[in-house]
Amino acid sequence: MARNRRLMRCTPEAVFRVLADGWLYPVWVVGASRMRDVDAHWPAPGARLRHSVGVWPMLIDDTTSSIAWDPPQRMGLQARGWPVGEARVWIEAVPHPEGCTVRITERATRGPARMLPRALTDALLARRNAETLRRLASLAEGGARGGAAGGTAAGAADAGGAAAVPEAPPSPRAG
Repeated sequence: MARNRRLMRCTPEAVFRVLADGWLYPVWVVGASRMRDVDAHWPAPGARLRHSVGVWPMLIDDTTSSIAWDPPQRMGLQARGWPVGEARVWIEAVPHPEGCTVRITERATRGPARMLPRALTDALLARRNAETLRRLASLAEGGARGGAAGGTAAGAADAGGAAAVPEAPPSPRAG
């Protein structure tokens, strides 16, 4: 089982605002390249994210499901990344005098990754999850505005899912 932790200079609530916004998943999860859909009741247990992994044109569509949601302390995920397999992932935030300590624990549960020596999969997952925590910290510490269930990366989108962009003021024109 791979275990990583990182001190983040933000509150546990800030971390869970990022986790609550399914559209941010490919921004902080290493390997996820794009979102295709987020269940309206994300991150409630049973809700799914539909994402792709890989690099275009070699993208594989898959899903990640919420198995536990107890903000701002704990979230559980069943992450799928076939043909590699599936993993159970736990993310926990514990208050710290300088912010919070966030821990990720990940274990391969199905697929070919389970056939590899545990020391090898743990080492690979630990390296990947160190970067995942770095990305999550950047979002949470930077104040990313995670939306409510079914929200968008910026917390505001039009009905078509495109992020709302404020209009720029008109530029002054010389006479």
